[in-house]
Amino acid sequence: MTDGSVQEPVGDLADDIAEAHVLVTAGAGGVGKTTTAAALGLAGARAGRRTLVLTIDPARRLAQAMGLEHLDDEPRQVDLDGTQLNDLDLDGANLGSSDPDGAPEGGELWAMMLDMQTTFDRLIERHATSRERADAIRANRVYRTLSSNLSGTQEYMAMERLHELHDSGEWDLLIIDTPPTRSALDFLDAPRRMSSFLEGRLLQLLMRPGMAAGKGIGRVVGAGASAFMRVAGKVTGMDLLEDLGEFFRNFEGMYAGFKERADQVIELLQESTSRFVIVASPEPPPLREAHYFLDRLEQEGLHAAGIVINRIRPEVPRDPSGAAIDRVVEAQPDDLSGEAVAGAVRLLDDVRNLAARQRRDVAAALYGVTVPTRVDVPLLGGDVHDLRGLATIASTLSTGKPR
Repeated sequence: MTDGSVQEPVGDLADDIAEAHVLVTAGAGGVGKTTTAAALGLAGARAGRRTLVLTIDPARRLAQAMGLEHLDDEPRQVDLDGTQLNDLDLDGANLGSSDPDGAPEGGELWAMMLDMQTTFDRLIERHATSRERADAIRANRVYRTLSSNLSGTQEYMAMERLHELHDSGEWDLLIIDTPPTRSALDFLDAPRRMSSFLEGRLLQLLMRPGMAAGKGIGRVVGAGASAFMRVAGKVTGMDLLEDLGEFFRNFEGMYAGFKERADQVIELLQESTSRFVIVASPEPPPLREAHYFLDRLEQEGLHAAGIVINRIRPEVPRDPSGAAIDRVVEAQPDDLSGEAVAGAVRLLDDVRNLAARQRRDVAAALYGVTVPTRVDVPLLGGDVHDLRGLATIASTLSTGKPR
């Protein structure tokens, strides 16, 4: 094109919202990922589906945007029948509902936040060989430390919670809001990492009868580590060797259950009804993250629904007739020096150039990677903090047309 702009793609996520069972939103921090997840949830409910949005981010943005006081590990229903949503002017965009006034048709919207400790406790209870062993593990100091601090635990527990919700059969559409991209990659890797750990030689050694009884751990970790543990025990008041022995003794018999569950989570993510929505803003760093993630999904054989570019500047068409400038002149009849008109023209040109540059950046960042569809969500006048703002974004995601 002669003006140097980039042709915008035409696309939407309507089919994914209507057909997918799992939608995972991923992206760099600060790009509007949580808001996108909530808007997808609203669009799913508007399409007549019983939809649940699960957030890993402990921030309260999701609850506030949905009109809820707070979120916890139990799903909470969002009121879509009250005046706060029915009074919205959707300009004819009914977000998938066959009702012309845009009212929900059988769909529901629910939201919850991951409670990592509660989810891990349920996992232990499910796979423990007895109630006594489950109670002993939950009371073990090593377990309490691992369950709250071990790298990747949050991501694995999110996958475990996802599978629990999937197994319940209660939901048509599950939307998972992940941490920023690099952590989201941990989210993607978590089932395989758990599976690899459970197949590892160290764990197999520790699970031997003598080790599980706590009699051989000192030989495994070495004299230096044993001395360190004894010193650490004096400082913290914990007998680390004893706690480790008890932990692995009670863990015995749970290996197969954990391994099977990790494999089930991987299989769920690989299904064609599980899709990833990558979220970015039109700046190079988050766009590079988006490219990296799309490339990784393609390598893994996982399914990308598409990419959402949030807060992109609307294009400003050039006006060869000069009518826009004439309107500025008419609005400033007392500007004899022409400074206001000149300033307005410069501002208009700056906005036009910024919009074109953003589209060039997006096109360049996504070059060479498969993008099923791209939806541009325009920059809004303020932050999204209620259902009205979510409805605006949900309409764009469903139709591909900014409102």
